[in-house]
Amino acid sequence: MDHPIFTESIQRIQALLGPTGLPLLEQEVLERLIHSSGDPALAPLLRFTPGACTTAASDLAQGAVILTDTAMAAAAAAPMAARTFSNPVHSVLQWAPPQAPEGQTRAALGMAAALQAHPGAVVLIGSAPTALELLLDRVAQGDRAPALVIGMPVGFVGVADSKRRLAASGLPQIRLEGSRGGAGLVAAAVNALLRRAWLDQQANG
Repeated sequence: MDHPIFTESIQRIQALLGPTGLPLLEQEVLERLIHSSGDPALAPLLRFTPGACTTAASDLAQGAVILTDTAMAAAAAAPMAARTFSNPVHSVLQWAPPQAPEGQTRAALGMAAALQAHPGAVVLIGSAPTALELLLDRVAQGDRAPALVIGMPVGFVGVADSKRRLAASGLPQIRLEGSRGGAGLVAAAVNALLRRAWLDQQANG
């Protein structure tokens, strides 16, 4: 499944990191984030809720839907999903209006509809803190929680507040603190979960 260049890259990343004390699945998420970004400085910014990766990997192996806040993140996650468990991958913008009313965003409006269409999905947010805020509002109002939130919106406006709310929410999550994030990183995180779940399934025959 892995290309030799990927394998060698991971070996070099492991040497750079040294011992992390992370469980296997969390370690592989970290390694893939660094591989995708070329930035070992992400390591101290990465946060997990206990058991979130293991549970989400199991859900993905059962075909859980993957929702993303951008088409770019969906495009980056779709190939691994297709090679493994054929998970449906959708950008929430599929549910968004062509233009958002003043004071709202297409990502947030699309997220509201997507969560209704696919409750319990694995949700990737790499660009739109407004979509993350909307998700947190809906769960606080009693909607079903996602199987996992990969919360890594990138930037400087609204990002820190949305990540703080996610941290305090208690939702199963993978989170990147600070201003870093993006479509490539959220896709890298879910791809690590898909890859490990697939390898484990093949090993257990």
